[in-house]
Amino acid sequence: MTSQDPPILSLRNIYKSYGPIEVLHGIDLDVRPGEVVALLGENGAGKSTLSKIISGTVRPSSGEMTWQGAPYAPATPREAIDAGVGMIHQELMLLPHLTIAENVFVGRYPKKNGKVDRRAMEEKAYSGLQRLGLDVAASRVVEGLSTANQQLIEIAKALTLNAKLLILDEPTAALGGEETRKLFEQIARLKAEGVGIIYISHRLEEIRQIADRVVVMRDGAKVKEFDTADVPVRTIVEAMVGRNLERMFPALPTPEDDTVLEVKNLSCPKGRFSDVNFKVRRGEIFGIAGLVGAGRTELVRAIVGADPIASGQVLLDDEDITPKTPRDAIRRGIVLVPEDRKLQGLVLEHSIAENIGYANLNKVSKGGLITARRVQDFADANIAKFGVKGAGRQNAGELSGGNQQKVVIAKWLARDPKVVVLDEPTRGIDVGARSSIYDIIVGLAQNGVAVIVVSSDLEEVLGVSNRIMVMAAGRQAGILDHKDANDVSVMELATA
Repeated sequence: MTSQDPPILSLRNIYKSYGPIEVLHGIDLDVRPGEVVALLGENGAGKSTLSKIISGTVRPSSGEMTWQGAPYAPATPREAIDAGVGMIHQELMLLPHLTIAENVFVGRYPKKNGKVDRRAMEEKAYSGLQRLGLDVAASRVVEGLSTANQQLIEIAKALTLNAKLLILDEPTAALGGEETRKLFEQIARLKAEGVGIIYISHRLEEIRQIADRVVVMRDGAKVKEFDTADVPVRTIVEAMVGRNLERMFPALPTPEDDTVLEVKNLSCPKGRFSDVNFKVRRGEIFGIAGLVGAGRTELVRAIVGADPIASGQVLLDDEDITPKTPRDAIRRGIVLVPEDRKLQGLVLEHSIAENIGYANLNKVSKGGLITARRVQDFADANIAKFGVKGAGRQNAGELSGGNQQKVVIAKWLARDPKVVVLDEPTRGIDVGARSSIYDIIVGLAQNGVAVIVVSSDLEEVLGVSNRIMVMAAGRQAGILDHKDANDVSVMELATA
């Protein structure tokens, strides 16, 4: 691929409006065979809308597209796929009741003698999974798999399309270092085969590794294009946000001496983690790091009563309150902002106000009665407090990822909890929204709340934690003070 090669895909003057609101403003974009174009921007910049137009999910209001030199206007994703355009969505699109193989080949099952060739389908699906480092039987039902494994299945699904152009929307958001490395190996192979790739990511450190060019969007417009990925991260971020980049992580508060939460010899029935011990002090931010599969999510779900505990104790203010259900934990003042905000944190079809009200029925009811006005007023106060960009009557599903996360945080913090657990708090969230969420986390600690942060983003967990517990293969590998923690010391423990 050279800059002289004709584009495989060209967009000219693409506009998109929803009613009176224009969300894309005259976008021009070229993608050539065998190149990776990084498409960057904050949540709400228009990246997903542009991707949906290319992949046939959304029709542009005006403008022209060409594909391999011919006019291109897919009316459906099927038309785009048939043309050779595939997309890996940020939000998981799998059908949980189907097997892995059925999800990988849904709508295009291989057939033999007029029947679905299940053996060939499972063999091809398993081969694709192995290329990405996932050793799971393709005949297994998807339901119950981890978010990271489901993301790998989404990627394997796209890789089997034999597409000439792939759009990857946050493909590594749920992946750890090893899974990401194997994905990058597959991307390099696809590039060598002449496949064009549009790569969307908020993990800016990945861009230099994977991209050939960088296109930056802001507020529905293309504001900057770099003909190389060898650009300082600060320069890219400033183009994304339209202002000079301030320090990402706020100063950490000093925790108090008294312990709020203590976990003693905690183990789970299925062996995902065992014999975990730690304490979290009042006003402390306690980070939990580790590779995918280390047992981090399973551990915090057990602490908040969402998953069963085989043995051990959870103590709050020196009292054994080991929860059996999330309700037990919530009543005691322990809340969880879950890893999957769309599936576990929000009712997307309901309003922001309703979502905040569901977690605070005692505060929006009077004499056992709940009125829409009380719910709205309560929600409005918390929307303002946490900087949610949206009106209370707006459906949660219409918000950007960062604002959805703020709604999940707002609904729980409105309960004035003693312990807040955040699992992947900035997954799939842009730089600007991340900064505001870090401010919220530090603000909680400053107000005496004990905070636990689980993150796959090593820079994040290092930047926001007073202490970091590293997990490896379900066991506690060590606990590091902020002053002693760095990427090397954490990874040494995570891979021990």
